[in-house]
Amino acid sequence: MDEEAKAVGEIAKTTGKAIDAARDAGGFIAKFIAGPIEQGVGIFEDRLRYTRWERQHRLMQRAEEFLRLSGLSGPTRAVPLKLALPLIQGASLEDDDMLQDRWAALLVNAGNASFPFEIRRAYASILEQLTSLDVAVLDAIYARPFEACQHDGVLTSALPSEASIAPQGQSEVTEPSSDVLISLANLTRVGCIRPSFTWGGGESFSRVLPTVAGRAFFDACQMPALKE
Repeated sequence: MDEEAKAVGEIAKTTGKAIDAARDAGGFIAKFIAGPIEQGVGIFEDRLRYTRWERQHRLMQRAEEFLRLSGLSGPTRAVPLKLALPLIQGASLEDDDMLQDRWAALLVNAGNASFPFEIRRAYASILEQLTSLDVAVLDAIYARPFEACQHDGVLTSALPSEASIAPQGQSEVTEPSSDVLISLANLTRVGCIRPSFTWGGGESFSRVLPTVAGRAFFDACQMPALKE
């Protein structure tokens, strides 16, 4: 009962914060439209509701398209609720079309009994932590032959447009741009790549290596339409 009470308390706190946020936003809007705060709150809530509906509608369209590309008229296996809910919620909140396509691909692959790999719940957690630049960098890295990159890695100086296989024995390499460097650090944090190391033992992102977990996540997010 104590745990239930705590859970109810946390939900109440979250709900209260959401109500306060809506009221504050409504008051802010009301100042500019010279109307009552109730009108401002209504505009704010309607816009949020419409935006969420709009993204859900696009998700449904893309999922249907990806099903057709997979030769399916509908899902061929049930997606467990603990996986389906974070996938649908993450996709509905994503306002970047390219990233939402990855959510849709995860959902369709999870519902495809012929998909050869397991769709893990962790993939939703990883995807929600990635930016469009992170995904572009990941795409470039995993576009290279996986086995060829495992030993010497890929050079990152031309990312996000290209990742080239590192020549054996090459020691002098160029650092990527600062934005790409941050993306590589984030991809390392979520386990999609690993950095190389300097002679002094420090991390170096001028050359990175793919990981088995990263390859599995990359494959899980792919559909034919995403490779065109």
